[in-house]
Amino acid sequence: MPLTPIQQEMAELIVESLNLEDIEPSEMQADEHLFGEGLGLDSIDALEVALAVSQKYGVQMQAEDDSVREAFSTLAALCEFVETHKTV
Repeated sequence: MPLTPIQQEMAELIVESLNLEDIEPSEMQADEHLFGEGLGLDSIDALEVALAVSQKYGVQMQAEDDSVREAFSTLAALCEFVETHKTV
């Protein structure tokens, strides 16, 4: 299933902010896990993505917040979290 416009934008932000040269944003799946066996991100990557999201959308992501941990589960979850909390 093709990505929605916000999912495509978020995929591009992830690829750009992490310099993932071997991944095309359009090839990412909305329900693909961002960590572990999915995209394979780690905690440092999460910090980089959180910073990029903060700069682009004005969304503050606190590591101790359980909803933020859930937001980083999939691309779709991250997009939903940002759409709900964005200020820009």
